[in-house]
Formats: sequence, structure tokens, C-alpha cells
Amino acid sequence: MSGWLGLLRSLVVYWRPGRQRALKRLYRPLVGTGDLVFDVGAHLGDRTAAFAALGARVVALEPQPAVRRWLERIVGLSERVTVSGEAVGRTVGTARLAVSKRTPTLSTLADDWRAKMPEANPTFRNVRWEETVEVPVTTLDALIERYGVPRFCKIDVEGYEAEVLAGLSEPVPGLSVEFVSGGLEVAVACVRRLEALGSYEFNAIRGERRTFLFDGWQTGESMARWLRDGAGGASSGDVYARLATGHHA
Repeated sequence: MSGWLGLLRSLVVYWRPGRQRALKRLYRPLVGTGDLVFDVGAHLGDRTAAFAALGARVVALEPQPAVRRWLERIVGLSERVTVSGEAVGRTVGTARLAVSKRTPTLSTLADDWRAKMPEANPTFRNVRWEETVEVPVTTLDALIERYGVPRFCKIDVEGYEAEVLAGLSEPVPGLSVEFVSGGLEVAVACVRRLEALGSYEFNAIRGERRTFLFDGWQTGESMARWLRDGAGGASSGDVYARLATGHHA
């Protein structure tokens, strides 16, 4: 029963009226017609739908079996969307996904992150991961070999973001990675990895808002410092990165 309630909660949160319009406005400068997008941790496909509505081809990756079935129903019928049950990580293989039935958005492959977050972040205090399930794991490099280089890659995988980027060996034009208070070192590691891959500049969005925090895009050092200093007190959000020499619509 808790699994159904968790999915219902996600449907209410991520498919509430007006959300798609706001998402399309956010992503329009980053994604256009004919572009390829990887949605890593697609959940119930709200961002996948926004990318597809902007004309992009989307590979939506969601390893949770129950969530993926809903993802396929909601966005999988679109000719622009390919749904995959793979997780994404450092190497190709399999891994055990810890599943939170009550809060499926917090299911994770990151064992250390899962162990620390209930104490590190008050919003995680009542989160429980009731079971684990073995899932196939691919890499961003393998996805690029299969589908091509994405124009944008959204990564929201509950503390596993740095492991996802460890499986990428070439720069892509744009990315976003989630950050969460109590686990900000993961986002710092992502910034450092991207700096090693290419000449990126960075911005951030607090929580589920749709506007960037900084008027100008930041250097990697500035973004890492902001994260290390507590991300302005934000409980969560996303760090965005774009190649400084890329096309900025």
C-alpha cells in the first residue's frame, strides 16, 4: 500500500497544473528541436515530457520497476521518448538499488549517502528504504555510443551523481546534477569532474524553482565554494553546467 501512496504523492507533486509550462520555459534555452537529451533518474517523466515537448529526442532512464511502468504509461508512447530500465554509473554491470516505497524519489544506489542522510538532513529523518532490487547499470559513455552525444543530460539519482559522471569521458554541452543539504560533497565532486572534462561554467536552482540563482554563470571554483559553504541554506536544488565555448541560445 505504501508503494501506491508514494507513487500517488509523486504524481500530485510532479504533474500539478502549470508545472509543464514552467519546465519548458526553464529548458527552452538549453534544448531545442532535434536535440538528444538523457534524463537519468526520470522518475515519472515530468522533465522527459518537457524535453519532448520542446522537440527533443529523450532517453529516459528509470531503474525502479514500479515507477518505470508508470513512466512508460505517461510518456513512453511518445515517438520522441525511449524508456530504459537501466541505472547509470561508473561501469557497466549490475547493482542493488535501495527502494523507498513511501518516497520513491529517494530510492538510491548510493549506500554511504543513504546511511548518512537521515542524520545529515532533517527532511530525511523518517525516510525508510524497505527493500533492494538488482538492476542493470550502464554508463554515459555506453549511452553515447548507443544513441549519440546528448545536447543536455539531467542527472537526479539521489547521491549517485558523481558515480554517473565517472562513467563519462567526454564533455557534453549541458548538464544538471542534483544537490542535497547534508550531501553537498557529491555536488562538489560533480563540479570537479566536469572541470576535468571541459571548460564549463555553472549556475544553480534552489529546490523546485525555475529561475537561476546567479545573474551570471559562475566558474567551477566559485560554484564549488558556494556548495562547500552550504549552498545558501538551500535544502536541495540543481547545479547546471554548460560548456563556456558552446552555443548559448
